[in-house]
Amino acid sequence: MISTIRVVIVEDDFRVAKINRQLIEQITGYEVVSEQRSASETIAFLRQSEVLPDLILLDVYIPDSPGLDLFWCLRREFPTIDIMLLTAAKETNTVQEALHGGVLDYLIKPVEPERFAESFRRYRSSKVLLSSKSELSQEDLDRILFGIEMQQAPSLSTDGLPKGIDRLTLERIENVLLQCSTAGITAAHAGEVAGVSRSTARRYLEYLAFVEKAKAQLHYGDVGRPERTYIKL
Repeated sequence: MISTIRVVIVEDDFRVAKINRQLIEQITGYEVVSEQRSASETIAFLRQSEVLPDLILLDVYIPDSPGLDLFWCLRREFPTIDIMLLTAAKETNTVQEALHGGVLDYLIKPVEPERFAESFRRYRSSKVLLSSKSELSQEDLDRILFGIEMQQAPSLSTDGLPKGIDRLTLERIENVLLQCSTAGITAAHAGEVAGVSRSTARRYLEYLAFVEKAKAQLHYGDVGRPERTYIKL
């Protein structure tokens, strides 16, 4: 069994770094060993480390590292460290360059907490799989390269909605969305207004976002985790 996965966060905004640390350390099997604010600090930290981290969560926009300079520097000097990008950079050229460089995953800010956690869970699953076998099957490689097995399409009820989605409750949630401001509404607030639990409201809001009747967005406050809100499309 693999040990705790050690992570270094490279992010110049300390508030974002703090949120990322909280999200990572909520996932089983991870430890954030350092937060770095610049390219020079990152390289210095790694050079003096007795034990290198397993993974670096890296932003593209680092003050003393234009473009993907730090990414390539890490690739050359520390090739055994995996790199995951979490950045606002979404230019096609940047994404392609990172993919060519073997980036583990590319997350665009603001990333949904569940998508963020999914990436880390998949990474740990891959590490566990690689450490447990001397040879890999095609099925193993598919899990590593493309994630968990392909999920089956959700089964539908007689009225064409996925099972677990009730039409009357769906209409109530849609009505709540129609009445909310342009700033959006949280699942907790929507559940309170509609008379359902937060988890139920979130499930229906996520379904509306999936069918493009709503839009999910993240709101970053001064402290704490980002808050997910929904607006009607």
